[in-house]
Amino acid sequence: MIMGFSIALIIFSLLLMMLVLMHKGKGGGLSDMFGGGMQSSVGGSSVAERNLDRITVVVGLLWFVCIVVLGLLMKLD
Repeated sequence: MIMGFSIALIIFSLLLMMLVLMHKGKGGGLSDMFGGGMQSSVGGSSVAERNLDRITVVVGLLWFVCIVVLGLLMKLD
């Protein structure tokens, strides 16, 4: 069972990395945090970007669940 969750964790980690890298950049870093890029981030996003956001959140939650379950399984051993 631990092996199955370990493999799932590796798969979700790689998938999460790929999904995060697919996101479009929204600014130039810390300068945008202090008011430099508010105009570009206020605009609406396309359906594809919203779906990518949703998929990323779901994969992130599955990744988190795998880590918690693995932690509990290893604590029991």
